[in-house]
Order: sequence, then structure tokens, then C-alpha cells
Amino acid sequence: MPPYIFDRDDCVLIQPKADVTILAMEAERMTLTIMEFEPNTVLPEHSHPHEQVGYMVEGEAQFIVDGQSFQVRPGQMWRLPGGVLHQVNVGGKLMRVVECFCPVREDFRGKEGEESARREEGKGGERELRKRGM
Repeated sequence: MPPYIFDRDDCVLIQPKADVTILAMEAERMTLTIMEFEPNTVLPEHSHPHEQVGYMVEGEAQFIVDGQSFQVRPGQMWRLPGGVLHQVNVGGKLMRVVECFCPVREDFRGKEGEESARREEGKGGERELRKRGM
């Protein structure tokens, strides 16, 4: 693996549920992700210790952060301190975001071996992600 530049194939592919796909890579102290959410996906209220910043590439969503509602559109960014409760309600179109988490998201590391097997089984799905620009 090159030390400074990475391809999508170098990322961990995570699909925590059928309507959410995550490509993740990490540096020493942070995790960078490209996340894709199918239309009308609800990411239930949750929190994590990681500081989180993001950029809406496409789609739109209602973000509920610490009890306040925000409509987020392409080109907008957000920053969430660690520990704050937040929920995302995706609109009627595919949503794609780029997010960075600090410190590293241990749960986005994947497991060696399982990951390569998942890539082999899911080549059709990966081609579909590339076709969509992910």
C-alpha cells in the first residue's frame, strides 16, 4: 500500500445495514469516510466520543442535533463535538457525504480476511458504487 495516496480499493468497505454503505480509511489520529445512504434512510439518534465534521456531496437530510433540527443540502458542512446526540433523516434521494472522525473510529477498521472475502463476494456491488461515483 502506498504511504501517502490511497485508492478506493485500499479502503475498508462497511455495510452496517442494507441502506448504508461506508468506505473508510484512517490516518494516525483520524478516520475519513465516504458514506452513501439510500433514500428515506433513518439513522436513529446516537452519540459517540468522536468529533465529527462532514460535507454533503449530494442528496439532502434533516439533521437533529442536540434536539435542534437542521435541513442540510449539498455544499453544506457540519461539525459535531464528541458525545452530542444526533439523528439523520435522509430525504427522498440518494445521499452521499464525506466525513472525518477524530480520534480513529475503531469500529470502522474492519477485520482482515473478512474484508477481502467480502470484496470478492461483492464485486458487483463495488462496481455499482464506482458507477455512482463512490
